[in-house]
Amino acid sequence: MNLQEKISLTRKIFEQALGLSPAGNIFAAWTGGKDSTVMLHQWMIFLQERGPGVQVRALNLDTGYKFPEVLEFRDEMAWEWGLELTVAGPDSSAMQDLQELSKVECCRRLKVSPLQEAVREHGVRVLLTGIRRDEHPSRENTPDVQEKNDLDYYQVNPIAHWTEMDIWSYIMLKGLPYCSLYDAGYRSLGCKPCTVKGTHMNERSGRDREKEENLDMLRSMGYF
Repeated sequence: MNLQEKISLTRKIFEQALGLSPAGNIFAAWTGGKDSTVMLHQWMIFLQERGPGVQVRALNLDTGYKFPEVLEFRDEMAWEWGLELTVAGPDSSAMQDLQELSKVECCRRLKVSPLQEAVREHGVRVLLTGIRRDEHPSRENTPDVQEKNDLDYYQVNPIAHWTEMDIWSYIMLKGLPYCSLYDAGYRSLGCKPCTVKGTHMNERSGRDREKEENLDMLRSMGYF
């Protein structure tokens, strides 16, 4: 499947998303990373082709430990693209004693719980993600659409069938902006304490090992 065919399949998945919810209750989960930025860009184009008046809604999780370059890129692009950006994060109590916690519990406090609260508070019916199946073994069987019965919403993964090379090909083809950290040698961006520059062998080699080894458990808790 070439890139254009993959884009066409992504658009079909967007059609599925619109069949599940009005556009106003569909949020793009946008980290500021390359994958969710590509997904968000395609979602914007998809909605624009359906006529004016539909606000593109994006949901960003700010754990309090994000790279400043990621936050700067997020804010610049949210303004440039005219997004309705919702930033969710943990409350002050969740930030206490993090150094004493396992990576799983840290992610639950800083990412999973704030995401769940944001879904409830903002009436999210569909959450679009930038997950790719080739990124990690725990994601290789990720479906296009997942029903989240615990919170009564759907997680839709429009670029799950893409590869890392597809992402960069699209960015170059469209002249799409991206976070400066990629030019500095990072291949996958997470929280600052748990992310270092990766290697050529594995896209997520710069991510914390304990967290990576427990992605299945985190996914069962609601992490994506």
